[in-house]
Amino acid sequence: FKGSLLQLLRAMGKYKLSLIVVVVFAILSTIFNIAGPKILSKATTALATGWIAKLRGTGAIDFGYIGKILLILLGMYLLSAAFSFIQGWLMTGLSQKVCYDFRRQISEKINRLPLAYFEKRTVGEVLSRITNDVDTLGQSLNQSVTQLITSVTTMIGVLIMMLSISPKMTLIALLILPVSLALVLLVVKFSQKYFKAQQATLGVVNGQVEEIYSGHNVIKAFNRENAVLADFNAANDKLYESAWKSQFLSGLMQPIMNFVGNLGYVAVAVAGSIFAAAGAITIGAVSYTHLT
Repeated sequence: FKGSLLQLLRAMGKYKLSLIVVVVFAILSTIFNIAGPKILSKATTALATGWIAKLRGTGAIDFGYIGKILLILLGMYLLSAAFSFIQGWLMTGLSQKVCYDFRRQISEKINRLPLAYFEKRTVGEVLSRITNDVDTLGQSLNQSVTQLITSVTTMIGVLIMMLSISPKMTLIALLILPVSLALVLLVVKFSQKYFKAQQATLGVVNGQVEEIYSGHNVIKAFNRENAVLADFNAANDKLYESAWKSQFLSGLMQPIMNFVGNLGYVAVAVAGSIFAAAGAITIGAVSYTHLT
């Protein structure tokens, strides 16, 4: 895995400038998203303070101040959306350029390979390298790189913001992280082998389909329909088995994260309410912690 990752990074090295721009724009988009709830918490605090003052007859809600905050918030979210759009557009182009380079290199290498290589593999399996495997890599690059940058930036930014509000509430939220990390690693451990089996079996199925269609007359002439069908069904069943298991296990990731997130939400809500009642933090600070 490390060797493949280093080779992939070297392949992306020729697009260093585009990659740097993608990283910068992804970070800027994430920063504005992180700062948004912090600004919104001021409006929440102003609204709650004004409402309490109105009930006591000592003041009123300052809608002018709240309106200014909401306009600033709107501008921040528009900038965040613009940066996110630009980095997504650039990353899509970058991933497709890398895929184009890989296909060109594969095409050049095929012409240098000895005949023995093709005798050991079906045509469909070789074609699967150029189509399915490269397409999967391109999709992963397009999604994973941006998601990785965004996730790391979000984690660091939110941690700094939460520490500035309340170290005690931050500690409560951080106690949930080991649980989520353990569950994610458990899912990845079981799903990874099925994803690998899915890609390998997909190449076998493609090879069988290509050879069956191109050699249809030969199969009919030698009365091999039943044998060919049995081989295809066996490979297709194996592909089905690995595909549904990999998709099912990867689909568990979101519900698990939501469950762990809800646990953290409840813990922060209870602790935040106690701190807010004691006057240790503002109501807006509690709402910011919930939003992040």
